[in-house]
Parts: sequence; structure tokens; C-alpha cells
Amino acid sequence: MSDLVRDVTFKSSAKNKNIQAFETGDTVSVYVRVREGDKERVQAYKGVVLKLQGKGASRSFTVRKISAGVGVERTFPFASPSVDRVELVARGKVRRSKLYFLRDLKGKAARLTSELVGLKDDKANAAAPA
Repeated sequence: MSDLVRDVTFKSSAKNKNIQAFETGDTVSVYVRVREGDKERVQAYKGVVLKLQGKGASRSFTVRKISAGVGVERTFPFASPSVDRVELVARGKVRRSKLYFLRDLKGKAARLTSELVGLKDDKANAAAPA
């Protein structure tokens, strides 16, 4: 019985392949399928990854953003069918695996040192002769 449960769990987690590799401290955009009545749309949720949690099919991550001056955190399972895709926006430079201290910081103090993803590739392509 446990083999059957494991097979079903890993097959459902393998379906969601549109997740880029990211770490704690990175800024990501999570595109979530939202169902309203009989309609379905994709909604973007952009924020900083506070933590990565778990292993295997039960793995999840928490994203924090500031909405109308209020901090909002949302936890997403990696294997969730409602997560359409996750795009990496910027790499954050952190030395912790859990960034709970960001909850207490406000304004510019809550910023992390980061570098934009894909910026170096664009410069290299522009400098190369055609």
C-alpha cells in the first residue's frame, strides 16, 4: 500500500515542472491558478522567499510580499496543481536558511542585497558582434 501512495505522490509532483531553481532570499514570481465561480485565471504573487521546507513531494516554500503597507506571507507546496509556474526575478545574498527576521524590519531595512537574473547574459549578447 505504501508503494502505491508513494507512486501517486511522486507522479503528481513530477507534473509540475515549470519551477526554476531558487533559494532562500531570492525574489520570485509565483503564478497561481485562481478559480472564481466557473472561470479560472492565473494570478502573479511576487515576493521574497523566506524559507524552503521539507523534502520530496511534501516540500514547500514561503513567499513574503508587502501589499498596501502590510506584510503578507503565503506558503506554496511544490507539488500543488494550483501553482502554474515560478519565475526567478532576482538572486538574494543571504547567510541564513530562514529569514524570519525580515518580519520585524520595515522600509529600506527590509531590503536584501540582490542581483538581477539574466542581466549579465543581456550585456554579453549586446557586446558580441553580430
